[in-house]
Amino acid sequence: MNNSNKINCPVVATLDMIGGKYKALILWHLIDGTRRFGELRKLIPQATQKMLTQQLRELEGDNLIIRKVYPVVPPKVEYSLSKLGKSITPILEEMRKWGTEYMKKNGIEANCFMTER
Repeated sequence: MNNSNKINCPVVATLDMIGGKYKALILWHLIDGTRRFGELRKLIPQATQKMLTQQLRELEGDNLIIRKVYPVVPPKVEYSLSKLGKSITPILEEMRKWGTEYMKKNGIEANCFMTER
């Protein structure tokens, strides 16, 4: 296939990796450390189990998170940020700040768990 028509844009590359419905929230909640699947479900209650699983798999596939499975019954799975995932923290913080200011200016109340650190 001829890639001469392919657009290689840094912003598009970033959004491709973190632009999923819940990806930014997942990454945000992993900034402070490792979390189990159930914890993420509680922190992002609007995400169905299927959607959360899909978003976690995509983040793992893009090497933004690390999935660790413990060989116990019942299964124990933990998620944490990879080195690459940690490098995106400043971007997420700036997105939160920008969104907060935008919402304030437009009289919109924030109702997510992406609070200031």
